[in-house]
Amino acid sequence: MNDPIGDMLTRIRNAQMRGKSTVATPASKLRARVLDVMLSEGYIRGYEDATDANGHPAYEISLKYFDGAPVIRELKRVSKPGRRVYLGVKEIPQVRQGLGVSIVSTSKGVMTDANARAANVGGEVLCTVF
Repeated sequence: MNDPIGDMLTRIRNAQMRGKSTVATPASKLRARVLDVMLSEGYIRGYEDATDANGHPAYEISLKYFDGAPVIRELKRVSKPGRRVYLGVKEIPQVRQGLGVSIVSTSKGVMTDANARAANVGGEVLCTVF
């Protein structure tokens, strides 16, 4: 697998299109940090450690719905393996005039665009969520 974050985002999108309540994804530290940001911003109900059929570590992500519609309306990968996107603190974009969030990997950890601006750090823009 070349793009683990892109794979996780695609699994979440596909599960929400099918109306699933949970989705499984392989475990990694970066995926956990991205899920922590999505949880703190209220886009998912939560996630917990699990194992897949082969005994490898995985995460079971509980998706969130409101009135039958997914809370996550748009989930886009920004920085890809073929084209990394690094931005300074002043260049980090707002998503839908601040209604959505950009998830940024900085030297101080994975955080939202607002937290990166507050900490005055730039970094790699992993994805945007609205």
